Amino acid sequence: MPLSLLFYFAALIAVGSAILVVLNRNAVYSAIFLVLCFFSLAMIYLLLEAYFLAVLEIFIYAGAIMVLFLFVVMLLNLGREKALPHFMKFQRALSLMLVILFFFGVSLIMVVGSGELHQPTIKFSSGSVYALGEALFTKFLLPFEVASLLLLVALIGTVYLAKRKI
Repeated sequence: MPLSLLFYFAALIAVGSAILVVLNRNAVYSAIFLVLCFFSLAMIYLLLEAYFLAVLEIFIYAGAIMVLFLFVVMLLNLGREKALPHFMKFQRALSLMLVILFFFGVSLIMVVGSGELHQPTIKFSSGSVYALGEALFTKFLLPFEVASLLLLVALIGTVYLAKRKI
């Protein structure tokens, strides 16, 4: 199987599962589709030969972050939301229009050709451990630390909310 077909298959699964995350009314099912989206993104990273990023995608996002999402869903005990009927019609029409616009753009790129898109001539090496570590701890040190601080505050807030209910 050529790698381009495998890429298109993984991309189709990623886009389809992302659409199902947004359109599903049950939060647990949306989380399961999000895990499927994470696994298909990990397959795309494997096709780019960024093995470390693929493993991080599975361990961190499909593992730890999804456990946190499911914990919050179970903690909040989300039921079915009762939105206004006219707002639901507007939301469905808007989402359908955006999906059609997205597929029109993708088909336009496929018909016209992707020769104008940037095609790197060298082998992809940004997914290596050294390149990722160097980028995180030199160029992107401040955003990395801010993200870790936000995650710490979210964890403390979640523990506080869970302890208050007990």
